[in-house]
Amino acid sequence: MNKIVVAHSPDADDIFMYYAIKFGWVTLENTEFDNLALDIETLNQATLKGEYDICAISFALYPFVKNDFALLKTAVSFGDGYGPKLVKLKDKKLKRNFKVALSGKYTTNALLFKIKYPDARISYMNFLDIEKAVLDGVVDAGVLIHESILTYDERLEVEAELWDIWQELAGKDLPLPLGGMCLRRSIPLNKAIDYENTLIKAVKVANENKLLLSKMLIERDLIRVDHDTLQTYLGLYANDDSVNLSELQFKALDKLYALGFEHGFYDDLIKAEDYLIPSEYEDLRNS
Repeated sequence: MNKIVVAHSPDADDIFMYYAIKFGWVTLENTEFDNLALDIETLNQATLKGEYDICAISFALYPFVKNDFALLKTAVSFGDGYGPKLVKLKDKKLKRNFKVALSGKYTTNALLFKIKYPDARISYMNFLDIEKAVLDGVVDAGVLIHESILTYDERLEVEAELWDIWQELAGKDLPLPLGGMCLRRSIPLNKAIDYENTLIKAVKVANENKLLLSKMLIERDLIRVDHDTLQTYLGLYANDDSVNLSELQFKALDKLYALGFEHGFYDDLIKAEDYLIPSEYEDLRNS
């Protein structure tokens, strides 16, 4: 029996997309999947160290790990007219060098934020602590991610939408790349293909059974929000566009990596499709 750990974030869309496997709705012969939920920057840092075979990451991290990890085509989250929010106390005026809390150095929102606000003074903290840090005045503003974009305190207001910043920087009507998954390249190719296909199937099955799976997750206290908020959130980040990377999503990723390269964050300019698992091997294997 092969054992494989899938490390993902504790936000609702990652849990939702994985749990079709956890509940046994999707299986792989002679393979036991286990999961680990950690905040996204912890996962980014763990991937830099090569700690997990399959791991959720911020898309902005990927160029730093491209030689050791393949980019998976599934369990992806993009914003389309929405995304993380830069919030502050109502009526607060931000100076050019305002103090801001971000959820991690390698997050996509951090990359875009640093391009847009090069003079801001950045503190990195767990995404669950950012809202309180803004309310308590520890920082002047903070970028909210995950479910907090829907549930933030009424004393706060949105200074800027990361979606708007993305549109300004990208210059095209492209979806905002946020998070995906990667797989260690040292895994034998036949197993890598099987693992990716299983995850694709899991995301598809989860979407096809959204209400039932949501009910089961809420009953087991695996989700931090109520049913209605969960449905809204899943509509944003765990939907049919999460099953398999599309041509438009590849264009968005390539634009993200081009922006990072142009602004000196990456050493190389990469194309996302060059770093996928070569699934065409499966057709050759079975021919």
